[in-house]
Amino acid sequence: MEILYETPSIEALNLLFKGLTFEQRLSRLYDYFDEEKILLTSSFGANAAFLLHLVSQVRPKQQVYFIDTTYHFEETLAYKKYLAARWNLNVIEVLPDAELNKLTREQALWKNDADRCCEINKVEALEPLKATHEVWLSGLMAFQTPFRAGLNIFEQDAKGLIKFHPLIDMSEILYLAYSAHYQIPEHPLQLLGYGSVGCTHCTAKGDGRAGRWQGQEKTECGLHL
Repeated sequence: MEILYETPSIEALNLLFKGLTFEQRLSRLYDYFDEEKILLTSSFGANAAFLLHLVSQVRPKQQVYFIDTTYHFEETLAYKKYLAARWNLNVIEVLPDAELNKLTREQALWKNDADRCCEINKVEALEPLKATHEVWLSGLMAFQTPFRAGLNIFEQDAKGLIKFHPLIDMSEILYLAYSAHYQIPEHPLQLLGYGSVGCTHCTAKGDGRAGRWQGQEKTECGLHL
């Protein structure tokens, strides 16, 4: 039976984890929080595999939740299946409300209200899981967007959920170096010029996240805001 340490404040956690390697950060998280209270989500997008690889090495039984918006590329679904088999990931699919999802399709909601489309198919779909967990583990990195550049390793939202970003201060150069070292498989669409991969209707070719929600000021789906 594991013995957990008393959880420090968010400020103290940030100080404790700042000087650790990415692998050490992930490992130490389980010194303070029970695995069943840690929520790990993955989009299985362009930059998702590195964190999944670390998790498979540090905590192979950790559940990985994948939000199936019903709008994913076939390449993303195949990539998810491949990584799950390669690293023996415990992937659990999460679906949005069926009637609301159908409504977004009938109204092509991504065209005139992309924020609401994301809320229905991603944000609201994840709310029940967030309510039953203490920590949300994700692979956000500061170099990806200006919003992410302002995040700390640990954040806490208004409802008390602690957000853990072990890779937040990883530079793009280091990310590429680590990925090459560990031979992390690329998303199939990266080879075709997609720097970031989300839903089919809101993803185009482009460097970084330039291909997401083109023509709009939107840069985030809303999950991490």
